[in-house]
Amino acid sequence: MTKLILGILLWSFVHFIPVVAVDFRQGLIRKIGENPYKGIFTLLMALSIYLVISGWKATIPESLYLPPEWGRHVASLLVLLGFILFIAPYPPTNIKRMLRHPQLTGVSCWGIGHLLANGEIRSIILFGGLTAWAIIEMLLLNRRDGAWLKPDAVPLKNDIILAVAGLVVYAVIAVAHQWLFGVTPFI
Repeated sequence: MTKLILGILLWSFVHFIPVVAVDFRQGLIRKIGENPYKGIFTLLMALSIYLVISGWKATIPESLYLPPEWGRHVASLLVLLGFILFIAPYPPTNIKRMLRHPQLTGVSCWGIGHLLANGEIRSIILFGGLTAWAIIEMLLLNRRDGAWLKPDAVPLKNDIILAVAGLVVYAVIAVAHQWLFGVTPFI
């Protein structure tokens, strides 16, 4: 469980640096260069993912609460929404006119969905931790960036393409979920 917690803390800490320690980040980039900074960031992200995965596997799934019967159904919808929102910042879409931080909102939907379907301690640490990180990150970004300037409207077809792409990614992950994570999401 310690590795799982350390992985989530490392993930959060490294992502908070550009938001709360802007001067530190800029000074480090001036000192070592942008590409070495990105390399260190990437290595720390890889380490955090390794810690999360190995910590997850090493943690015995002890139940803390019994998820509600309807939790799996709501989880399926929230995770689908999470996948769509997670990829929403990249193409021009109208979702970015409704949500200032669609990717972080997607992480929150994904995490909350999993918390509704899983009641064991390792799930609470992983999904609760990443949801907390995403919400805190949004608040910190809003404070750092000030007023939100909404992007211009784009054709509706962009949103439809995004929704279909999110649905395809969701379906692939759902089918591979047992193989990837050892859990079948729809049973």
